Amino acid sequence: MAYEVLVPSKRSVARTGLTILVLLLLVALGACSVTAVDTGHVGVITLFGRVTGERLDEGIHLISPLKSVNKLTIRTQEVKETAEVPSSEGLLVRLEASLLYRLDASRAHEVFQKLGPDYFDVVVGPNFRSVMRDVTAAHTASALYSEGRESVSQQMLAQMKHAAEPQGIIIENVLLRDIKLPVTLKDAIEAKQQAEQEAQRMNFVLQKERQEAERKRIEAQGISDFQNIVTKGISDPLLRWKGIEATEKLAASANAKVVIIGAGKDGLPLILDTK
Repeated sequence: MAYEVLVPSKRSVARTGLTILVLLLLVALGACSVTAVDTGHVGVITLFGRVTGERLDEGIHLISPLKSVNKLTIRTQEVKETAEVPSSEGLLVRLEASLLYRLDASRAHEVFQKLGPDYFDVVVGPNFRSVMRDVTAAHTASALYSEGRESVSQQMLAQMKHAAEPQGIIIENVLLRDIKLPVTLKDAIEAKQQAEQEAQRMNFVLQKERQEAERKRIEAQGISDFQNIVTKGISDPLLRWKGIEATEKLAASANAKVVIIGAGKDGLPLILDTK
């Protein structure tokens, strides 16, 4: 009895190999999951509730389905606070301020582990409200309303950096939007500022008048010096000589003339043109 041996063709072997490869890829992909991290965010990975320390940047990533991705924003955020804060005199001032802050991407896993996703409510907000009161309490109400605003802002910024940045939160700026004082105090400060401006204006006017008086004195002194010099240089012989020169020039003219003899000892003839 004869048996026929079937030898698989090359095409069937290739098809089988491709099928096995596809199955292996499907199994590998099945062991992973696809996740996407949005622009301006960072992903913190946890495994069975434990922070692994891995960080996912923006884009699409393949991770184990056993891992969870917690997405936190790293964009600059603004928080606005309005509070009644005391000045150094004990007066209540209504202060409106804004805080600009963002999460440090390189420490996102640390912030998530220690503070949680609501880190603003844990660290940023309470510290900002406390700093607003501490800093304004060291300044007078008039300073807060006028020249001290920039100093107050810079002090708040420094204290917020000290409180938040060691915990992985970057403080960018503190902006004072508005400061409202009691009406009577505000009117008194504005009246004082107006009086100071008027005094400065009067000082300017007086200074200008002093400069003008000094200019006139110097001018008068110059005229007086000039007259003294000219007076000393003019003598009677010089005047007679100049008169003779003028008479000679008139007499030498070809035009018809009327000659009037001058009177007195030193009188010179006056020659007039008849035309």
